[in-house]
Amino acid sequence: MKKLTLSKKILVVLIFSIGFTILFSFFFIHYLYSELYLTSIEKSIVYQGKRTASHYHYGELSDEIIEKIQWYNIVSEYEIIVVDNLEDLTSYFPYKINYETLVDASDRAELERGSHVLKEGFVEELNREILGAIFPIKGENGLIGFIYIYVPLAAVQDVFQDSIPILLIVGSSFFIILFLVVNRAWRSLFRPLQDLQQLSYEVSKGNYSNRIQSDRDDEIGQVTKAFNLMSKSLEQQEERKKEFTSNIVHELRTPLTYISGYTHVLKEKIYSSPEEAQSYLTTIEKETDRLTKLITDLVELNHLQEDLYSIDLQPIAVAQLVVETIDLFAIHIAEKQLNLKLNIEEELIFTGDSKRIQQVFYNTIDNAVKYSVMNGILSIEVTKKDGLLQFQVTNDGILIDDDDLTRIGDRFFRTDKARNRTTGGTGLGLPIVKEIIRLHNGTFSITSDAVSGTTVIIQLPGLSSDIKEEV
Repeated sequence: MKKLTLSKKILVVLIFSIGFTILFSFFFIHYLYSELYLTSIEKSIVYQGKRTASHYHYGELSDEIIEKIQWYNIVSEYEIIVVDNLEDLTSYFPYKINYETLVDASDRAELERGSHVLKEGFVEELNREILGAIFPIKGENGLIGFIYIYVPLAAVQDVFQDSIPILLIVGSSFFIILFLVVNRAWRSLFRPLQDLQQLSYEVSKGNYSNRIQSDRDDEIGQVTKAFNLMSKSLEQQEERKKEFTSNIVHELRTPLTYISGYTHVLKEKIYSSPEEAQSYLTTIEKETDRLTKLITDLVELNHLQEDLYSIDLQPIAVAQLVVETIDLFAIHIAEKQLNLKLNIEEELIFTGDSKRIQQVFYNTIDNAVKYSVMNGILSIEVTKKDGLLQFQVTNDGILIDDDDLTRIGDRFFRTDKARNRTTGGTGLGLPIVKEIIRLHNGTFSITSDAVSGTTVIIQLPGLSSDIKEEV
């Protein structure tokens, strides 16, 4: 059974079930034959025999009585033999039952005590089973005769002759319906599984685009939906993998091109003045720093995603940390002439990793400033909401498409499709932010519309007031 497929196992179970049903039907019919038919015949014979014998108690077995019994034999469905002596019985019934004599010594003893004797078995001459009984007839001075009543038994097929056509029709209908139901269930059950098997091979080859069409809500339907979701997820991951590879190649190629080009210029001394050479060295230094930051961010993101970094929890004066972070962007805010609006609750104390939380504030504000328009509004709020620390940054700069909102936080994903160098960045800032928030059991959300602008909301548990309440 271990080597059989699931479909073959179910087929074996089905065959055994049908076989068991047929076997049960056979035994049930045999039970009806033996328990109902034979029992009813036996009871009838015993009743008729005792009744007949009781009419002649304490009398003599005269010719007149014998004639009455023979007349009863004619009108009755049973064969009745009346004899004076048991030895005469063999002349009227010269057959053996089950190849044995009709009356043996033990039968004689029973009859002498006044009890009847049942005789059942096969008679070769009649080619039929018979069922009968010998009844003693008592006189004043003992037994005066014996009555032997017997009846040839009908075979099973004879007993159920009228029922057999019905049984055949019902049985045939049952198995036809069973076949149709099983065939439909077979197709319904195993066709999706075969489709799953085929598409699994396709997935193993890297083809994630195929889907199984199904509107079922049962377990097979749930498996199908799960497979489709898995295929879709793998397809998306494959696309993002390709996109990631393309992005990282792009991010590495640009600084390497600058470094390689200016290095060649310096090496071949293709410059007109020391100042020009110095500017080339400065560019090489900037691009080297850019590569270093890119690699550092990638390593840091991997460590955060694989939980290789343990956060250092300590009390943080959130307002002070936010203000210090905002001061780092004072020049950029002034360059864009942004209208800065602050709403900071100064008394909030938060328990978290100070370095990482400042990194969250820094990357979020950096993006808000970077993508703000000239003379725009930059709003920063730090408040307590529903027992959580809520950090909210809003700008009225470049809007983000709905399709891009779901991608915010993916590696190297940036809303500026041109990936120009004026906005800078590696596309790893927000992914790092989201991982830091995850490590602090917080949430990150972003919305963007023409009315309220682009808003980033970060909520973090761990306010000192919450800790006191739990204690």
